[in-house]
Amino acid sequence: MAKWQYTKGLHEVGNGLYAYLLPDGGWGWSNAGLIVDGEETVLIDTLFDLPLTRDMLSTMRDAVPAAKDIGRLINTHANADHVWGNQLVTDAEIIASTGCAEEFDHFPPSRLEEMMANAKNLGVLGEFLDHCFAPFDFSGIELTPPTTTFDDRMSLTCGDREIELYNVGPAHTRGDILTHLPGDRLIFTGDIIFNGGHPVIWDGPIANWQKACDIILSLDADVVVPGHGPVTDKAHVRVFKGYLDYIEAETRKCFDAGLSEWDAACEISLADYDTWGDAERLIGNVYALYREFRADGSEPEVMPVFEEMARFHKEIILPRLAAG
Repeated sequence: MAKWQYTKGLHEVGNGLYAYLLPDGGWGWSNAGLIVDGEETVLIDTLFDLPLTRDMLSTMRDAVPAAKDIGRLINTHANADHVWGNQLVTDAEIIASTGCAEEFDHFPPSRLEEMMANAKNLGVLGEFLDHCFAPFDFSGIELTPPTTTFDDRMSLTCGDREIELYNVGPAHTRGDILTHLPGDRLIFTGDIIFNGGHPVIWDGPIANWQKACDIILSLDADVVVPGHGPVTDKAHVRVFKGYLDYIEAETRKCFDAGLSEWDAACEISLADYDTWGDAERLIGNVYALYREFRADGSEPEVMPVFEEMARFHKEIILPRLAAG
């Protein structure tokens, strides 16, 4: 049995430390965190839409009276499922990396709302959008960006608790933060760690992501709260880093052999990770790694890669799942 239950809602993972979990951890179903000491509180991330974030904040305030007045909000990165509820945390200082702030408005909520409304006319992409995002409500979201940014490291306190922030991006995104509480031996990783699902490299380079895993492993932390999936520990961080090492090595072989991104993704075995969800993200990772191998320094294009993931999901992953 897992040490921590993986059920929706607020879970105490330390004295005054909480993880808010959203199973199953797939597309849009992210985790958040809450740090409490006396009357001071720090929130780690908001959720994908306003109804989910309202429900989370209500749950936190019912369980922890100090959460009625959240003074600081840390955004671990700029992906929508970690920041689109920011507007509901009124009057809070919003802390993020410079990279997070730079890409905060790269994909406005109105665009996804429009795409969802038009999904039936978008073919394979529309089917995949429904598969990923049909449960969410993207109406009424107003981007609420960071008010305080940093480049490398930042130290702060919550009451008497010490909090150390590490900017480890660009990796998953342009600016990813690790939130470490050394006195509590706990770390909130944002999407530097996924548990139970394939990650996706939106930015890279993968070496920064691997280095971020090494940083986690070097820190005093018995409890690891990932950006998606169940609460875990360093043993899973080693497994996760092994995945990154594996896809880099296998993708390099395919690149050197002259395979296309599509053929490479079809060639790479995921047998050791067959219990992990969202396997279509592999092709997104292949595209990111091919860009690295080509030394292509241009801005990554999200939608063309997402469209390839949609196609890969329909043509490759669903038939594999059907075949057992």
